[in-house]
Amino acid sequence: MKIEIWSDVICPFCYIGKAELETALKEWGGAADITHRAFRLSPGQAVIPTDRMLQQKYGMAPQQVTANQAQVTARAAQAGLEFHLDGTLAGDTTDAHRLIALAQGHGKQAEAVDQLYRAYFTDGRNIFDRAVLHDIGSNIGLSAADIDAAFSSSDIDMSIALDQRQAQAYGVRGVPFVVVDGKYAVSGAQPVAAFLQTLRAAEAEALKNPVVEGDACGIDGCDPA
Repeated sequence: MKIEIWSDVICPFCYIGKAELETALKEWGGAADITHRAFRLSPGQAVIPTDRMLQQKYGMAPQQVTANQAQVTARAAQAGLEFHLDGTLAGDTTDAHRLIALAQGHGKQAEAVDQLYRAYFTDGRNIFDRAVLHDIGSNIGLSAADIDAAFSSSDIDMSIALDQRQAQAYGVRGVPFVVVDGKYAVSGAQPVAAFLQTLRAAEAEALKNPVVEGDACGIDGCDPA
């Protein structure tokens, strides 16, 4: 089963949704190939404190921001996550997505996403700081030279742009947005039961339309099935 997740690493509901999906996958018990797709919530935005961003973008009063953050923290705890939102920052997350794209090329995308979420939401680290991103990349085995190159890679920037363009083609207006086998979509941080229902529907569809394999040729040559 193929699962694509459009998300941004400073989106609290993306982290919560990821946790709920992972629980659903364990209950379902099948195998899934998961790819994280880039979705920049605030392209071009300067880095500012999250509480100020909420006040400016949504017109929240300071006490409303405090209440909202408390609700999100409680929702995260229900999903088994520890949030510390005081002092977090908001802005354009392009560099973080560049690191994720680099990690994907090294088979370490899931590790990069996990570390970025934990750094931002639990440890209160500034993931807009390239030194912090270097540290995260080093922790998962990426070289400093590769990380530096990723920050200025036109190929990586193109892949990020293509992810965002595909999200627009799907009509995505918010994340997380999960697509299963290119046919089933789950929008938002849905509960485990909703993800489980989608996984089972996709599984049933696949069983109705099995892929019958025969002799075939690929980029590495021709082999019998």
